[in-house]
Amino acid sequence: MTGAQPRYLAWLVVLATLLTACVPAVGIDEALTGSPIPASTAPPAASDATLSPQQAAAPTATSVPTPSSVPSAPSVPSPASVPMPAPVPQVFALNLYQEGDFVPQYTFDWCVAASIQMAHNLIDDTGGGTWTDRAQQNDLWEMARARSSNSFNGANPFGWAKVLTEVGMGPYEVVSIAGYEDALQAAARAIAATGRPVGLVMWSGRHAWVMSGFESLGDPGQFPEFSVTGVHVLDPLFPHGSGQWGPSPAPNTLITPEQLATQFVVREPRRWSSDLPAGYLLVLPK
Repeated sequence: MTGAQPRYLAWLVVLATLLTACVPAVGIDEALTGSPIPASTAPPAASDATLSPQQAAAPTATSVPTPSSVPSAPSVPSPASVPMPAPVPQVFALNLYQEGDFVPQYTFDWCVAASIQMAHNLIDDTGGGTWTDRAQQNDLWEMARARSSNSFNGANPFGWAKVLTEVGMGPYEVVSIAGYEDALQAAARAIAATGRPVGLVMWSGRHAWVMSGFESLGDPGQFPEFSVTGVHVLDPLFPHGSGQWGPSPAPNTLITPEQLATQFVVREPRRWSSDLPAGYLLVLPK
């Protein structure tokens, strides 16, 4: 009997092991309380709070702190504005002359009166009221002479300017400019600004021409400094000219400043008295 007892115990151990393998595992609390083991596993009952699919699927994660301020992208400086190139002076030309504007002086004394007639024709571009009459030229000369002082019985530039203004072509004024190139610039600038011709006091104060246009390097209205390269002139003494000063250019001839300078010279102060300083004399529209 003593040997049978150990065999009996070994058999019970084997039987217990087989029974353990065939019974589902239960929790410790269930084993202690003896609660029945459910026959099948059912899904847990839904709780009162319903989760969205995203919340149900999202794993639990530790929240990441949000930075208090997000640095903005560095500003990109705008490209510096490129300065426009300075305008380059171009060839410029202006001429008021039209066929029929020229009028000759009918005597050797009436150059101022003929120049007044030509100024009218240059300003009036309709062609319907051309001034060419000899009797009218005589009347204009008398008007200019009556408005001149110390004129050696003739008409000086002051009478010339006053008649131009009084008959409706003004205002005109007499100016004296010391420098030759400055005088040409003043004449060209006045023609461009007013659309009216300029009177040139020639032969040191003894004769009258009309400047009807010019050519230049640079538009006088755009460039304060420009150079006059050509001058359109009307000499009422054409075709006679002067043995001392030279021949008269044909009407509307474009001459160079060098050619003009042979007859357009500084006025002699003693020729007739005035408060104007010695210089190149212009009857200038303003």
